[in-house]
Amino acid sequence: MTQQVRFGPAGIGGAKDAVQNLNHFKKIGIKAAEVEFTYGVKMHIDDAKRIGDEAKKLDIRLSVHAPYYINLASEDLKIREASKKRILEACERAHYFSREKSRVVFHAAYYGKYSKEECYDIVKKAIIEMQAIIKKKKWNAILAPETTGKATQFGDLDELLKLHKETGCFLCIDFAHILAREQKIDYKKIFDKIKGIKDLHAHFSGIEYTSKGERRHLITPITKLLELLRWIKRYNISITIINESPSPLLDSIKGLKIWNSISR
Repeated sequence: MTQQVRFGPAGIGGAKDAVQNLNHFKKIGIKAAEVEFTYGVKMHIDDAKRIGDEAKKLDIRLSVHAPYYINLASEDLKIREASKKRILEACERAHYFSREKSRVVFHAAYYGKYSKEECYDIVKKAIIEMQAIIKKKKWNAILAPETTGKATQFGDLDELLKLHKETGCFLCIDFAHILAREQKIDYKKIFDKIKGIKDLHAHFSGIEYTSKGERRHLITPITKLLELLRWIKRYNISITIINESPSPLLDSIKGLKIWNSISR
């Protein structure tokens, strides 16, 4: 299978401008984007259909980032249920966005008072419950919990790979978060673990972090993009890379140019 690497920004603008923005992406070679529901799922279903139809026509792969107000392992059961509701609302919109199953990305949980094992079991149960609803509704969406940037958050790579294996959910690999969480990044170790997964979904950007983990996303350095893309080429992995820097479109263009220069 021919290796495919797609680049795109986090964000497509508001519903009013999304179609125009997608057409601009197409003209400049951008083939992916992530619809950001950061502060709530406020997009009307009719807008989701309209935007999805345009994305399919242009062959731009749309994924979704569910709201940030999510904790599937909260001690408060009402927060757990509200978290599932927000993710499922994102899935309902995502249904219209892609010919393939749209990836619905989210930060799953905080460990809180629970051990890592207890938190894993709680998150796994929530994933299975949401999958049952997605299947019942026949939504063209797949859950993709994301690697997280702080040690207090559920979502290191091993946890998500185990979830993927045991539930069939997908995952989003945020390489910047791995760096912030682990204080270092070992690309060989990562790619050895994920090489069996087809058509990966990833986030990337520059990142500022402390001993406690992620602080904020930064403009993506060319040297860091080049390092990641060389590993992707070496492992012949097909991947969609969503950029979350303060200038996500410009950094996506930067990534595309680097990829075109090294993949010839």
